[in-house]
Amino acid sequence: MGINNSYAVFGLGKYGTAVAKELVNNGADVLAVDINENIVNSASVDIPYCKCADITNMDVIKQLGIANMDTVIIAMADNLEASVMAVMLCKEVGVKTVIAKSSTKMHEAILSRVGADQVVFPESESGRRLAKNLLSSGFVDVIELSNEVSLVDIDVKPEWVGKTLIELNLRKKYAMNVIAIKKGDSLQTNVDPTEHLDKSMKLVVIINTSKLAKLK
Repeated sequence: MGINNSYAVFGLGKYGTAVAKELVNNGADVLAVDINENIVNSASVDIPYCKCADITNMDVIKQLGIANMDTVIIAMADNLEASVMAVMLCKEVGVKTVIAKSSTKMHEAILSRVGADQVVFPESESGRRLAKNLLSSGFVDVIELSNEVSLVDIDVKPEWVGKTLIELNLRKKYAMNVIAIKKGDSLQTNVDPTEHLDKSMKLVVIINTSKLAKLK
């Protein structure tokens, strides 16, 4: 996933709005939907494409063109029935990735059972963090340490395979510091800059957030 993908966000509460805004601010194509007209009008100030609609209705899903979306984020944890219907309808029209917000482990199990590809919990994953992960193709995870700096897990790029950190000079090219290397379930914090990288590794890096797009 990345900026060139299209996204729909269902439910414009605090979490859904945070996801949609972050995606929009990073240049992504986003359709935001809520059943409350006042909420939609308010959100449209920051999110250009907002619709007031009932996304538990198949006709509405078709009219909105949801089948053409790469990813749908269903951010209505307070309404399990609506979330379940939205997940089912999105998968029925062929949406590749459906991410649903949940409030309990039981709801997580239900949403996964009806087709959600990923279930997130707002208490452990902020909307902005989810948006950054969606936008950061090739990034395993993104954690904001501050407004300027992020901790990121990244896959070893094909062009990095067989090279050492000294040869790559990632600090100069991307303004990032490799603080650990993941090999399967093990985490190597004593990084050897002369070790040759292979495609099975993941790098844990600290990077200026503004450099994420360049790294991608």
